[in-house]
Amino acid sequence: MSRIGKKPVPLPKGVTASVEGQTVKVKGPKGELSVKLVQEVSASVGDDGITVAPRKEMEKAAQMWGLSRTLVNNLVTGVTAGFTQKLEIQGVGYRAAVQGKVLNLQLGFSHDVPYAIPPGITIVTEKPTMISVSGIDKQLVGQVAAEIRSWRPPEPYKGKGVRYEGEYVRRKEGKKK
Repeated sequence: MSRIGKKPVPLPKGVTASVEGQTVKVKGPKGELSVKLVQEVSASVGDDGITVAPRKEMEKAAQMWGLSRTLVNNLVTGVTAGFTQKLEIQGVGYRAAVQGKVLNLQLGFSHDVPYAIPPGITIVTEKPTMISVSGIDKQLVGQVAAEIRSWRPPEPYKGKGVRYEGEYVRRKEGKKK
């Protein structure tokens, strides 16, 4: 039995949900999102919110139950509050700037790295060394942040690179003479 899956996903005021087959659609003040659930689970909208339940007593259904409920909860959270991922840039001369629909990154290469901002994502640079990625789709926000970080992940000797806010980089000792 899934402890997470048993709880219904509450719908705040201003949020409507509908279930059509295996697709759950949620509409709120920030936009509209949908997710297609696997065949082993079913979803229904009631007075207490969206309830996800397994169809049969199968191992696969038990595995997908909690995941499906979490995906539906992420839809509701996304259309009400949205998601934000912050990145820090460390290194001499490393900086970022948003120019129109392109994020320009200077990461110690001989050239700038242009990153086209996908639709549905907002990128803000509060400081030249802080990047804030926000949007309503949790998966897309995390994917964009991971792609930006992949250009120059933090290295263990000097700690230079792009890291998530609060990420701990384990440092190594340098070469001895």
